[in-house]
Amino acid sequence: MSGRIANPKLQGLIMSADEAAAKINPGDQIGFSGFTGAGYPKEFPQALARRIKEAHDRGEEFKVNVMTGASTAPELDGALAEVNGINWRMPYQSDPTLRKRINAGDTYYSDIHLSHSGMLLDQGFFGATDVAVVEAVRIKEDGAIIPSSSVGNSTNYLRNANKIIIEVNSWQSEDLEGMHDIWSYGQLPNRQPIPIADPGDRIGTPYIDIDVDKVIAVIETDAADRNSPFKPIDDDSKKIANYLLDFLDGEIKAGRLTKELLPMQSGVGNIPNAVLAGLLEGPYHHITSYTEVIQDGMIDLMDQGTMTVASATAFSLSPEYAHRVNENAAEYAKKIVLRPQEISNHPEVIRRLGVIACNGMIEADIYGNVNSTHVTGSKMMNGIGGSGDFTRNAFVSCFVSPSRAKGGDISAIVPMVSHVDHNEHDVDVIITEQGLADLRGLAPRQRSRKIIENCAYPDYREPLLEYVERAEKNASGLHTPHDLHEAFNFHTRFMETGSMMPEK
Repeated sequence: MSGRIANPKLQGLIMSADEAAAKINPGDQIGFSGFTGAGYPKEFPQALARRIKEAHDRGEEFKVNVMTGASTAPELDGALAEVNGINWRMPYQSDPTLRKRINAGDTYYSDIHLSHSGMLLDQGFFGATDVAVVEAVRIKEDGAIIPSSSVGNSTNYLRNANKIIIEVNSWQSEDLEGMHDIWSYGQLPNRQPIPIADPGDRIGTPYIDIDVDKVIAVIETDAADRNSPFKPIDDDSKKIANYLLDFLDGEIKAGRLTKELLPMQSGVGNIPNAVLAGLLEGPYHHITSYTEVIQDGMIDLMDQGTMTVASATAFSLSPEYAHRVNENAAEYAKKIVLRPQEISNHPEVIRRLGVIACNGMIEADIYGNVNSTHVTGSKMMNGIGGSGDFTRNAFVSCFVSPSRAKGGDISAIVPMVSHVDHNEHDVDVIITEQGLADLRGLAPRQRSRKIIENCAYPDYREPLLEYVERAEKNASGLHTPHDLHEAFNFHTRFMETGSMMPEK
C-alpha cells in the first residue's frame, strides 16, 4: 500500500497506530478530519483510546480536547468517549456514548455554527492546535495530500497544527482525486470574496498543501467509513416530503421558482432523505445542490439525471451507496464538488445562490421559534450543525419533523420552545405530517393559529389553542402573548407524567 505514499520523507515515517498514539500528551488539543461518518481517521483514535484507558487504569489523568468537522463514528467519538478521554469537544457530535458524557458533565461541549468553527480556530480563539490527524486517499511526491470522503475543517487543522499525523486509507478510492476543491478566503483584514456563482464552480486545488516537516507519523489503514443505513421511508416521512414538494410547486406557479428550482440544501436524516426521494418523481430537471453532505437521495437524483451537480463538504451515505460511489468515483467526480466547510457553509455563497434549505428539528413553538439541539432545555442531542448557516441566509428556510414523538406523548409543536436555535425571524416554513405552515409575512398571532391548525397533531390542537386564548387574555402585551407559567408546565408535564397531554 505504500504506493499511495509518494513522498520519500513521509515513507520513512510509516508506523503503527499505537506507535503514533504514543506521541500524544495528556491535555493535547487534536483536530481530526471527518464529517458525518465520512473521512475520519479509523485506527489512530482507537489506539489513543487504548493508551488513555491504560493511563486511567494506573490512576493517571489523561484527557484530550477533540475538534472535528462534524460528527464522526464509533471508532473516533465513541472510542474516546467510552474511556472518558475527551475533556472538550467541538463543533458537532451525534455519538450516543459521547452524548451521555456531555449530559453527565464529564465532557465540555461547545456547539458552534460549522461555518464559524474554522474561522475561530484560525483566530486562535481555542488556543494552540497541538496535533492534526487526517485521513487521506494518498500523499503526493511533494507531500500534498488528497483528502478522502470529507474535507470539513481539515485545511484549518493542517494549517494551524504544530504536528501532523496522516492516515492513508486504501479503502477510499483513488478516483476521489479531482473531486475536492480546496480554497481559502484568507485572513482578516485581507479576506477575499468567494468567487462561486454556480454550485459546480471550482475555484481551488484538488489537494491540500501541508508543511511536510510537521508530519510525525503516517499510518496505513484499510477500513470503511461508518454510516448507518437510512431507515425505510415511512408514511409520515412521505407526507412531509409531499407537503414540501407541493410548496415548491406553489412557488413555481407564483413565479418565484422554475422547474430547475434553486440549489437545494438538505440536513442529515431520514426525512430530508425522503424529500430527496420525492424529487425523483417530480417534474423537476437540472436540479443542483449547494449543501453540507451528499446523501443517498442525491446519488439517485444524479444517476437519474435529475440533479446535474452537488457541492458539499462530505458524504453521508449508507453502506450500500458508499460502495456505489467508491466503485464509480471517477464518474461521480464530474458531478460532485467537496469543499472545506468554511466554504460549503459560508453565508456569502448561500445568500448569493438563493439556496432552498430544509432541516430537521426537535420542536417548534407557536410563533415559529425552532429548537434543533436540546431536550427539555438542558439535555444536548447532537448540536446545531450547519442548519443555522443555511437557515439565516437561504432563499427559503424550511424545518421538518413528525408532529409528535415518544409514541405520541410529546408534541413537536409547543407554546414556547425549551431552547432556541433558530428564532422566528429566520424560519419561513414549518412542515409536519399534518401539514405545512408558510410563515412569511405573518405577525406572531397570525403565525400561532396557522402553526397549530396546520402542523400540530390533532390531540394537541385544543390545548395549544386554549393556551393561546389564555395568553391573549392574561399577557401584558398582545404582540407575542405568552403565559410563561403555563408554557413551562407544558414541558414539565412530560417530565412528571410521561405525557404532554393535560389530564382530562
